[in-house]
Amino acid sequence: MAGTKTRTKRTNATPKGENIWTNEERAAVQAAAAERKASAGRTPEEQRKEGLRDLKASIAKMPPDDRAMAERVHAVVAAAVPSLVPKTYYGMPAYAREGKDGKVIAFFKAKSKFKVRYSTFGFQPDASLDDGEMWPTEFAVMKLTPKVEAQIADLVKKAAG
Repeated sequence: MAGTKTRTKRTNATPKGENIWTNEERAAVQAAAAERKASAGRTPEEQRKEGLRDLKASIAKMPPDDRAMAERVHAVVAAAVPSLVPKTYYGMPAYAREGKDGKVIAFFKAKSKFKVRYSTFGFQPDASLDDGEMWPTEFAVMKLTPKVEAQIADLVKKAAG
């Protein structure tokens, strides 16, 4: 039977019914899709108002310890750079630049989001944090002290450009 092709079994294929993503990752992707759909027709004023509402709603869903930290982080960011637009990003509190591009530059990821031992405050590539050939883009936050709050405020100011 020369010339016949045989099928080879793919070894990297995911077995039928097996999830590639965790439930938390899948929920985050679904949240991001809903966020994009909801913000598509918003004016800049609506983006700020509705974004703040969405951010506060995401914080309200957090366990008490994460909620307290997220509320404080929000207050620090809002005071440091009032021009940033509050919103959600994959269901997490986030902050975007005003204007046409409206890109997210910073976000808070609660430890409960992915069931890890610490929360993080992170930055997207559009944040102006470049510092040489390598720099951190996400910071573990175990406890919000005045020193940590000052560091977050300074980083957000720099990221906003």
